[in-house]
Amino acid sequence: MAPVRHFGVPATSPIFRASQSPTEFQRVPILFDLPRLPVSHSLDDLSTALGERRSAVLVAPPGAGKTTLVPLHLLGGGSPGTILLVEPRRLAARAAARRMAEIARETVGETIGWRMRLDTKVSARTRIEVVTEGVFTRMILGDPELAGVCAVIFDEFHERSLDGDFGLALALDVQGALREDLRILVMSATLDGARVSSLLGDAPVITSEGRGFPIEIRHREHPGTERIEDAMASAIREILATETGSVLAFLPGQREIERVAERLAGRLAANTILAPLYGAMDGAAQDLAIRPAPAGQRKVVLATSIAETSLTIDGVRVVIDSGLSRRPRFEPATGLSRLETVRVSKASADQRAGRAGRTEPGIALRLWRAEQTAALEAFDPPEIMASDLSGLLLDCAAWGVADPRDLAFLDPPPEPALNEARRLLADLGALDGDGRLTAAGEAMRGLPLPPRLARMVVAAGRGDRLMAARLAVLLTERGLGGNDADLAERLRRFETDRGPRARSADALARRIAQSADGGEEDASRDPRLSGEAGALLALAYPDRIAVRRGVPGAYGLSNGRGGLVDPAEALARHRALVVADLVGAAKSTRIVAAAPLSEEALAAIVERDGLAEDVLLFDRNAKAVRARRIERLGRIILSETPLKTPTGEAAATALMEGLAGFDLSILPFGKEGERLLRRLRFLAGADPEVWPDLSEETLRRRLAEWLGPFVPGATSLSEISEGQVSQALHALVPGPVQGRLGDLAPSHFEAPSGNRHPIRYEDDQPVLSIRVQELFGLTRHPSIAEGRLPLTIELLSPAQRPIQITRDLPGFWSGSWADVRADLRGRYPRHEWPEDPANAAPTARAKRRTP
Repeated sequence: MAPVRHFGVPATSPIFRASQSPTEFQRVPILFDLPRLPVSHSLDDLSTALGERRSAVLVAPPGAGKTTLVPLHLLGGGSPGTILLVEPRRLAARAAARRMAEIARETVGETIGWRMRLDTKVSARTRIEVVTEGVFTRMILGDPELAGVCAVIFDEFHERSLDGDFGLALALDVQGALREDLRILVMSATLDGARVSSLLGDAPVITSEGRGFPIEIRHREHPGTERIEDAMASAIREILATETGSVLAFLPGQREIERVAERLAGRLAANTILAPLYGAMDGAAQDLAIRPAPAGQRKVVLATSIAETSLTIDGVRVVIDSGLSRRPRFEPATGLSRLETVRVSKASADQRAGRAGRTEPGIALRLWRAEQTAALEAFDPPEIMASDLSGLLLDCAAWGVADPRDLAFLDPPPEPALNEARRLLADLGALDGDGRLTAAGEAMRGLPLPPRLARMVVAAGRGDRLMAARLAVLLTERGLGGNDADLAERLRRFETDRGPRARSADALARRIAQSADGGEEDASRDPRLSGEAGALLALAYPDRIAVRRGVPGAYGLSNGRGGLVDPAEALARHRALVVADLVGAAKSTRIVAAAPLSEEALAAIVERDGLAEDVLLFDRNAKAVRARRIERLGRIILSETPLKTPTGEAAATALMEGLAGFDLSILPFGKEGERLLRRLRFLAGADPEVWPDLSEETLRRRLAEWLGPFVPGATSLSEISEGQVSQALHALVPGPVQGRLGDLAPSHFEAPSGNRHPIRYEDDQPVLSIRVQELFGLTRHPSIAEGRLPLTIELLSPAQRPIQITRDLPGFWSGSWADVRADLRGRYPRHEWPEDPANAAPTARAKRRTP
């Protein structure tokens, strides 16, 4: 067969040849003209770097031409010699392939082709394949040697998607172990080149200048009370009235784009085309949005961050930036990923502004104050730091790496997310106890789906596999079947859709179902779990089965979370759902994708996975233990049946645990118990090494330990007596010092009058309140702690009113008693008031009446 020629280069002259030494790696001249763009000045340096070091980093701003010129510059013929250009987005991949094919005066599918999830255009002649990041990771996992591939170029690496980071880590692993001749190039407009260079073994960093069209940065703050859709619509109308050219407006998501489009509908000039651009659109609609406006017309493109990089929308000279983007954030504690609307980074703001200067001087209008730019993050956080890592972990297990952090990641995956991924994969049966792939895990890995959805397809009965595969594709391709929250309804629409995107998606679903048909049929599968979307979805999300609560539209999930459905929606009429996606904060979480679960399917799942148990519960209102038979599915309580409350240790423990949730004052201490507790706390404060800690927090935490043994059989607070509490407190005193309690901290003081008076241990200083006449004849001050600590005495009148506080009774007798005596004699003439109380007889009575 005669050698095939590409762009005039004979197949016998490849620029990447496995037999070449690194220094022989160089560019062979191609016989058509490449356009002169800013990156052209750096192409020779790039060839030299790749030839000498096998890896390089290229930093070039938007519009420099790196995406199209670099692969063409490195193009060679023959076999092997395919160049893979890895793009983060399908839209960018199609645009790059089309532009390169246009330069080569060919159509896509000849020398330049593309591979993406629902669309492939390559042929035997293809030597540059533009592939999406997810496709590349599957290519390298399926063929670790990358047979026939001479170079891999990672474009727009600053986006730091999980697939992009993982793909680069795998490519570096292959380069180091299997393919020393493999060339790796990382390109970006905004990138920390030094960090990436270090990851690539101190690879050369080549910097290219941009096109240089000036961009005027303007700012227009919108008040916090104004919706971003209103601010954007107003800004677009003003710009169209004052500036020429087409407009590219960045909004965080599809909902905001649709709302802005509604506000602009019928309010634009006849020569202005309104074009939405977001990921859920099919390829044809996306391509229509980026095509140049017809002569004499202008275009307003309403886009998400999909239009930030790798795209040139001809005719755009004004960018309006909302300053917002939507970012997924994974919560390991719940196993859910949530979309958050956040501020863009400085790098993203620069990328967006750069869209205005691609073809001529432009304007970038930012809907925030100029000084707020300084507070933006420098770069977007890498997706690996806030993603579900179950797919990554499954692929790493197949790669032979138990811990993904053993691979060369720019940012290692976080341990909490890895632990959650391991737990999930074990629950799905994909990994064994040692973290190795099971047979089910191997089957799941063979499907181009996330682990949960792969498990759904693999575990479905053969009669259900096509439906399961369609449901999986529906969940991974936004917009298929519409945007209804009811997945069963969306699946029905998808199955009847005859549009090109739906047909491609259905073809993919059929291939997935066919791939899974090699698995064993589950003979034990309950027939009640066949034929409905909800039952299939439960195979993927067994932890997200939801059962309706009392409030209309409110559901409790088997993982313990809650979710809301608009009560007006048909979905809210179903008792049970299986939830695929939720958004919002914990108290207002909305269910945005779910399938109804029939009563028959729910019953089958409960029979298989449910749990019925007799439990003891604490009733806080009654402060008592109740016995219930509870049927639950995960953390959803399906039913409760009252039972007779048993007595015994378990009931007492449940009572103690319930009472520990209240203040300690709820217990019936009584006067004796309260005095004992204060005495013991006083001693613990004076000598904590000898006396136990009886603080509020300690006693509550150890309630079952100290009180439980003294209330056997008690099932309610009302069954606990004051005596039991006092006994339990006494038992806390260590044996060696129990006999000293009365000496060190007596409960009462025996007065010279013969009466016993309680000592108050409320503070560090114990207090004795007593009528002054009962202390007559006492020449030494009363004390405790074996005489070491004098009491604070609150001296009282016969009417029990305070007259003096002292810690020196003899000093009081000889000092201020004379003044006090004079006052008391006048107020209480019927009582004895001796001049020398130290030598008088104590009394608690008034004078005897004389007849």
